[in-house]
Amino acid sequence: MSTDSVRDRILDATVDVLRRHGPAKTGVVDIARALDMSHSNVYKHFASKSALFDAVAERWLKTVMAPLTKITADKKTPAPKRLKAWVRTLAEIKRTKVLDDPELFAVYSSITKDAHAVVAVHVKHLHDEVVEILNDGVREGAWKVSDPSKTAGLLLNATSRFHHPAMVALDEGQSDLKQLEALTDLLIAGLSA
Repeated sequence: MSTDSVRDRILDATVDVLRRHGPAKTGVVDIARALDMSHSNVYKHFASKSALFDAVAERWLKTVMAPLTKITADKKTPAPKRLKAWVRTLAEIKRTKVLDDPELFAVYSSITKDAHAVVAVHVKHLHDEVVEILNDGVREGAWKVSDPSKTAGLLLNATSRFHHPAMVALDEGQSDLKQLEALTDLLIAGLSA
């Protein structure tokens, strides 16, 4: 069995054990027991419980990024349409993660609170994708943006109510995504001015 498939099995088992017991009551021994392997075998792939939980968080955040990256890479679609689709998709993904499986989201939320480096990479990835779309829009002549990095930060902050997991959880899914679309249209119009 390849190293990657063993790592994937360990991560799958970790998610299952976390779902049942939560992060505070989940240890490497519990995960090894669920896999019928020794805890030293888990440590061959992950240096510590913290590293294992970071890998779980990283894997989860990659599932968030995959559809967004696809939108960013679609250079045939004009940048304004991509930006609107990207923001909407981000909000939909986060809402689904938070609202459809609140127990598992609580586990991921707990893990990501300690996975500062993993979360920082994720936030940077989100920011960089918005920068890429903004730069594409400048090249297309759709808008003039003097500082794409700063503008990307402002766009993400302006729409965070709809996609930041804490805000989505607090809102309990009550926000109408039509409001997000109206806000995104307003922001895009501002970029075009």
